[in-house]
Amino acid sequence: MTSAATVAAGPGPERPAGPAVVPPAELLRRLRARAAVDPVTHVEEVAARPGITADWPPWAPAELRTAFAGRGVTAPWRHQAEAAELAYAGRHVVVATGTASGKSLAYQLPALARLLTDPRATVLYLAPTKALAADQLRAVAALELDGVRPACYDGDTPRAEREWIRKYSRFVLTNPDMLHHGILPGHAQWSTFLRRLTVVVVDECHTYRGVFGSHVAHVLRRLRRLCARVGSSPVFVLASATAGDPATAAGRLTGLPVTAVTEDASPRGGLTFALWEPPLLPAAPDTPEELATVRRSALRETADLLADSVAAGVRTLAFVRSRRGAEVVATTARRALDEAVPGLGDRVAAYRAGYLKEERRRLERALLDGDLLGLASTNALELGVDLVGLDAVLICGYPGTRASLRQQAGRAGRAGQEALAVLIARDDPLDTYLVHHPEALFGRPVEATVLDPANPYVLGPQLACAAAEAPLTPADLTLFGEGAKEAVEELVQVGALRQRPTGWYWRHRERPEVDLRGEGGGPVCVVESVTGRLLGTVDAGSSHFLVHPGAVYLHQGVSYVVDELDLDDGCALVHAEEPDWSTHARDVTSLSVVSVRSYADAGPVGMFLGEVDVTSQVVSYQRRRIASGEVLDTRPLDLPARELRTIAVWFTLSPESLAAAGVQAADIPGALHAAEHAAIGLLPLVATCDRWDIGGLSTAVHPDTEAPTVFVYDGHPGGAGFAERAYAVASAWLRATREAILGCGCEVGCPSCVQSPKCGNGNNPLSKADAVKVLDVVLANLPPEGQE
Repeated sequence: MTSAATVAAGPGPERPAGPAVVPPAELLRRLRARAAVDPVTHVEEVAARPGITADWPPWAPAELRTAFAGRGVTAPWRHQAEAAELAYAGRHVVVATGTASGKSLAYQLPALARLLTDPRATVLYLAPTKALAADQLRAVAALELDGVRPACYDGDTPRAEREWIRKYSRFVLTNPDMLHHGILPGHAQWSTFLRRLTVVVVDECHTYRGVFGSHVAHVLRRLRRLCARVGSSPVFVLASATAGDPATAAGRLTGLPVTAVTEDASPRGGLTFALWEPPLLPAAPDTPEELATVRRSALRETADLLADSVAAGVRTLAFVRSRRGAEVVATTARRALDEAVPGLGDRVAAYRAGYLKEERRRLERALLDGDLLGLASTNALELGVDLVGLDAVLICGYPGTRASLRQQAGRAGRAGQEALAVLIARDDPLDTYLVHHPEALFGRPVEATVLDPANPYVLGPQLACAAAEAPLTPADLTLFGEGAKEAVEELVQVGALRQRPTGWYWRHRERPEVDLRGEGGGPVCVVESVTGRLLGTVDAGSSHFLVHPGAVYLHQGVSYVVDELDLDDGCALVHAEEPDWSTHARDVTSLSVVSVRSYADAGPVGMFLGEVDVTSQVVSYQRRRIASGEVLDTRPLDLPARELRTIAVWFTLSPESLAAAGVQAADIPGALHAAEHAAIGLLPLVATCDRWDIGGLSTAVHPDTEAPTVFVYDGHPGGAGFAERAYAVASAWLRATREAILGCGCEVGCPSCVQSPKCGNGNNPLSKADAVKVLDVVLANLPPEGQE
């Protein structure tokens, strides 16, 4: 997110020799022409806009203005100057403008001005990813300002460099994880830096949502607390993608009053945004009816579009939802390009979390230098890493929020170029709904960021961390907000804290173990058995699904098969193999109701919100033939169960109401199961989540409700705010669910309506027609506005 102000935009990275770049409109025409049936359901033209400049603020040092001019920045855009003025005046500010609007200049200007005018001052920069921090380090270092000494301090920083950074760097770039695990617990070694801290930058703050965001909110409060103890009170400058109510979200994140700057004054090239629905596959004569309506894989469609774009000389970034998916898209595109022009496949690569640091940096350089023309990435590159010169973005599946969709689409068209963005729909209820209802994407504001610092599953552990850093005082409880007093009392009761006249003290020798990202432990290393070579890592929460014994693991186009998963040592041993099958883990889930927070009585229908305990276990995996998707076999697994206490929304129906609607008793399980899948698929339409953030369960008679019940729950300890949002807009949510099922052209149910890619029961039983009847009963009895 390197600053873009009034620039005589230089040539940027030199393009390698190759075909001439195709204009976006022409590229889209070519891509559409290759399909037998036009896959484009809608094209949105986003007009170009000019930029509006402002004068440099009088307090900006001459050497800083000269340094920016040397990078092509002759004057700031109006929103950059406005945010910088607020921050320099001591007001906490969030700048929430579009991708490539130059938000980095808005915080670099006041932060660097402080460093240049006060030789003792320090600045702390926080980014959600290492890649973004490394990109910002390059940008600040390129200004070549005397005495600033910027440095990254994260898990990749060699031990030998860390002491130098603590003592001498005045602009430290890190992430919330290192702040939590390394800097705050070692605050005595950082006391000089913290005493002189004048500005804290929180970049891409819209990514701090859900449980992760709630944890980060308390990490920032812990930072503020330790700063206050050594006499400093830094100004917080936050940068966000366009978001709903950014001032409120930033205030909740920092615990401070924050002013929002939202009027984007930067120039923007035109954007052609297409919605793309992959075609239906022709069914073989003997195909079962429930499999007759299947669309071409979004992964395969994205890979083909990526290959076609690269072949046309168009620098393209493809966003893919999963690590495995990014590998598949890159590998498939490489093969197609090599078949057409041997060696052209080398211009495409995959990029994702779990790669080693050296590999990530090499890929980032290759893309910036133009050695790579195409990259298939997870959302690791959604954030503001400066990718100058991209012409097109392919988005494989709706990313879960309109904010993320706009952020990803905005990665193309830097320096005022025209650009192309294409959303390729997965065979999924929400994606299908959106490509046929473009007004849900383009006619509505982006979502507000959802986080809840009062979540007791976050607040208690964070207070324990704070007490381990320095004893808690009554004044600290006000800083940590609602629920802090009760959380401290509970920590005393369980023996974690000891109360003394001077405050609450941590009682144990070791520090509390708190995982900010809710991934259930440290990363699992993926190691090649024969050589002992470390290939990469997988987060603990995904390890049961991605690296179970027998799983196929992909890394930069090379496939490996897992021999052993050692959860105690956090290691998966693999060997290189090219099987003609893929693996898909299956799990089973049980749920019990702990308490009911809110309840709406709607006659034969009940709508509930409350706490639940969810137990899940990966019990087997399927092997499917790559070429056809044919299931070869199902093999058992012996992995430990996982338990989760979280928040759920659920509705019950009386058996009599279902019978009156024409749902036979034997069909109730399939009807509820289909309604559950579709409801999960449509929840991201009304809540800031994606379907992988949430889970569900349905049953014809649940022991706790004694009625037919559908549950949808947050997939994070203590909840993440998604179920509460679903309960608040239940009528609108379930009405959209019914519309999506009815609007699907299949006969008996397909991935576009009621089948789920994450179903542990193999999408059986399912009844599409009866799911509509279930939702008819619910909507007929809920008030028109539900609980809205």
